[in-house]
Amino acid sequence: MCTPIRLKTHTPIRERWDDMSKITYREALNQAMCEEMEHDESVFLMGEEVAEYNGAYKVSQGMLDKFGSRRVIDTPITELGFAGLGVGAAMAGLRPIIEFMTWNFAILALDQIVNAAAKMKYMSAGQYGVPMVLRGAGGAAARVGAQHSQSLENWMVNVPGLKVVMPSNPADAKGLLKSAIRDNDPVIFIENEMNYGDISDVPDEEYVIPLGKAEIKRQGNDVTLVAHSRMTGFALAAAEELAKQGIDAEVIDPRTIKPLDENTILASVARTNRAVVIEEGWRFAGIGAEISARIMERAFDDLDAPVARVTSKDVPMPYAANLEKLALPSIAEIVEAARVVCNRA
Repeated sequence: MCTPIRLKTHTPIRERWDDMSKITYREALNQAMCEEMEHDESVFLMGEEVAEYNGAYKVSQGMLDKFGSRRVIDTPITELGFAGLGVGAAMAGLRPIIEFMTWNFAILALDQIVNAAAKMKYMSAGQYGVPMVLRGAGGAAARVGAQHSQSLENWMVNVPGLKVVMPSNPADAKGLLKSAIRDNDPVIFIENEMNYGDISDVPDEEYVIPLGKAEIKRQGNDVTLVAHSRMTGFALAAAEELAKQGIDAEVIDPRTIKPLDENTILASVARTNRAVVIEEGWRFAGIGAEISARIMERAFDDLDAPVARVTSKDVPMPYAANLEKLALPSIAEIVEAARVVCNRA
């Protein structure tokens, strides 16, 4: 068994860095995996097309050449099989990164994720840990149809033993993935399919972002917009439009859905007295329903209006581009929801 080589210090991300580089979301993920594989010989990547093809979304570009076929491993098209291999490897002391080409395909591996990875530490009375990351693309891309456009994170957060992370930008993606790889529990890491080409500043020096810590992406005083993954960008765009209408919106990105940093959200609601929760997933029993319930339970006296939600429509994703646009949340819907809770509709 390889002896893990851990960094002596885990420096959380700061607001300002001396040196930054503009890279894409996919490059940030690639950097995170490469850095962790360089630091720790027990870390390896496994999944469909991750090696020879450099990943379906080119997230693992160049990793086969750098680390070899024993640590960057192509698998057959058998999600249940290679997820199970990952669980066994984690139990044996390795730190696998399991890539699903899309989280829609991870449905085929649910038994290993839900009944093995999530429960092994509990069922073995702590004798076996399962330090693994299960990552891949989630959400709707552009016209890939009903079976490839689903937001399934609400399934994952309902399982005790799993942590769920959904970064919205390159810097968060890198820092959170490094923390996920170092974590001693199974981490579900969902990357929105439409974010891979996004470009933003990422610190050049090494950093991590602790799991379970939200970030205020925009400060405001009139209404709190809570959004994760791709919807964070939608919320920020809506906040700019609301500012033109005299409404000062605060935008909070939970980043980690489970464990949820509800204190940051509640503190914001205590200042603004209004909240809109946005998600790409479906409305019924979604992430937004949980966040809304927590706000209502713990910050009811701070609210001047009911919590509003903006979600995808309760339909399978249409293939036609115009219908797909109608099915997904929009910036205009977020603006309208904020205007309603601010009594400006």
